[in-house]
Amino acid sequence: MRIDDAGSLTSQVRGAGSVMIVTEENVAPLYLDRVRESYMKAGFRTAEFITAPGEGSKSGEVYLSLLNKMAAEKFTRTDCVAALGGGVIGDLAGFAAATYLRGIDVIQIPTTLLAMVDSSVGGKTAINLPEGKNLAGAFHQPVLVCTDPATLDTLSEDIFRDGMAEVIKYGVIADADLFHDLCDPQKTRENIGNVIERCVAIKRRFVEEDEFDRGVRQLLNFGHTIGHAIEKASGYKISHGSAVAKGMAAMAEIAARMGWCSRECTDAVTDILNVYAFDLKNEIPKEILYGIIESDKKRKGGVIDIVVPEHIGSCRLQRISVEELGDIL
Repeated sequence: MRIDDAGSLTSQVRGAGSVMIVTEENVAPLYLDRVRESYMKAGFRTAEFITAPGEGSKSGEVYLSLLNKMAAEKFTRTDCVAALGGGVIGDLAGFAAATYLRGIDVIQIPTTLLAMVDSSVGGKTAINLPEGKNLAGAFHQPVLVCTDPATLDTLSEDIFRDGMAEVIKYGVIADADLFHDLCDPQKTRENIGNVIERCVAIKRRFVEEDEFDRGVRQLLNFGHTIGHAIEKASGYKISHGSAVAKGMAAMAEIAARMGWCSRECTDAVTDILNVYAFDLKNEIPKEILYGIIESDKKRKGGVIDIVVPEHIGSCRLQRISVEELGDIL
């Protein structure tokens, strides 16, 4: 689809009303006018909320400002929110939609590869708390996801690479053929539409089986337990994709060391991350990472389920004590 079709597609799944277009300062000059016009042509009244780029916008302060904006614009339960941007905007707008008037519709319009293949799909919404990432959130499925691969043409190489961390994750956990197809970055870029479809299909399968993240859906967290800790410890100076890449490499190394997977599997994960020029070094002391992981939302009392690779295309959950994870980091 084209980003200009957002309004007409939205009108096909719900009646016209008011739409709050939530975006950020880097995306607004590129796409806000087009999205606004598409909604106006489809009969929607539009309002906009523009915030700063980056994880800093997934804060309680920005979240409340968005809710106040919606209230000032007299939004009702028949109105909706459109998240125009990457994962931060999708999380922020989705959580606001989930909680405003106890829930109104949200439309996801992802403009980054990471958001297209991962965060816009599945209904996880959240903001960060001082103690950790995504600690306040809700499951709130979008009524529509509008993905236009043409928006990827405006991404910097670093932001595109961020999305490739999540794409590689899908290959490791569920699709060996996809993993091997990714070994040629040029072909990956040329066939990015197909790559997005394959990733979304994998995530849809997990979400349909386990919408509320109590079982198999947790496999989508490969690399994220350590990755989220790295993100927070860096003050979010290390991007999500870069942190997840570091987390996947670290967890694959732990898995080989503990005998949960072969050295060949670990090397394959590391090699493909190197192909996409990820910096896999981690200079954050493990004591700091452990302190953050103690507040991880995936923790269940004194234990935590970590995702470990068995071989390329298959992972499993390994339940260990939080203290044991600290020992093997």
